[in-house]
Amino acid sequence: MRLLMWHVDAFVAEPTERGRSPVADAEPPTVRIGDGLVVFAAAEQADEAEPAAVATRAADAISQTARNLGAQTIVLHSFAHLFVEKLAAPAVARDILTQMQTLLTAHGYVASQSAFGWFNRLELRAKGHPFSRVARRV
Repeated sequence: MRLLMWHVDAFVAEPTERGRSPVADAEPPTVRIGDGLVVFAAAEQADEAEPAAVATRAADAISQTARNLGAQTIVLHSFAHLFVEKLAAPAVARDILTQMQTLLTAHGYVASQSAFGWFNRLELRAKGHPFSRVARRV
């Protein structure tokens, strides 16, 4: 799994058009946060072998970053465009994201997901400090 984390002042993901994913959300919500961490996440085909372990490693990496930044609110955004050669099946990717959200919530964060399987109009106001953009591969 690849993660690109942005420390933001504000973020909005507004679903505009359903993609081709067979597991796309039926009624996707618009997600809005103020100060927080936005995580663009791409599940890879290799993640299919151990989705629970991948979710745990990803949640740990996100928790560490959020803790270092003092962020309490986290949005997970499925983003299949992080230079992944072979993507995981959509159902597996969605399951991993859901497990990540559950783990982050259990760690005391306010965690949510943007619409899965949809194209979104994104508004992102990133902070400008040296650690406001962090990439990880877990």
